[in-house]
Amino acid sequence: MSQYRDILYNGLWKQNPGVVQLLGLCPLLGISNSVVNAVGLGLATTLVMTFSNGAISAIRNLVSHEIRIPVFILVIAALVTVIDMAMNAFVHPLYLVLGIFVPLIVTNCIVLARTDAFAAKNPLLPSMLDGFAMGIGLTLVITALGALREVVGKGTLFSGLDLAFGPAAQAFVIHVTPTDYKGFLLAILPPGAFFGLGLLIALRNWWDLRAQRAAAHPVTITAPHSA
Repeated sequence: MSQYRDILYNGLWKQNPGVVQLLGLCPLLGISNSVVNAVGLGLATTLVMTFSNGAISAIRNLVSHEIRIPVFILVIAALVTVIDMAMNAFVHPLYLVLGIFVPLIVTNCIVLARTDAFAAKNPLLPSMLDGFAMGIGLTLVITALGALREVVGKGTLFSGLDLAFGPAAQAFVIHVTPTDYKGFLLAILPPGAFFGLGLLIALRNWWDLRAQRAAAHPVTITAPHSA
């Protein structure tokens, strides 16, 4: 169980691909202009990472070291094709918005990095958990970035929810700012993504440093002496 806890902790916090390893920045910065887009791409990436890690772990003893990278990419590309076709069939409007970023999961360096660094050296269940944890860690970061950019840029949350769940889902869009808010265009443009990601990295580093200081200098509470 400690091994599984370590895998989850690494994926969600210690080695988070979005704010620690800084991998997969192209989709992270390119599609994180709203929560819906961010969650859609993040979950697609998580599915690909989970099942590609599992597939490669299952065949790791059958693939020679010299041809492992082409085989890994072939497996990832097959899974991305399945996800791409499923999104095209069931959430077509969202699929059109995400555009080229779904097929580009094949070239996402975090996907290939985890298959080579972890799945190719570990059993099936830990490998799938590692892919899932890394994918969810990336999804959390891209979702937080999408929420930040959407609120500042548009004054809303969950705009575009109808792309995934139909026109009735427009009722669930939250207007955070007054209706006369004109929006801040820079926030939903690529430069806003860099500023937002930098803020998230700074917050994560601050929290980690704060935790390290608290662990190094624990506060002791002395009970008052009775008279």
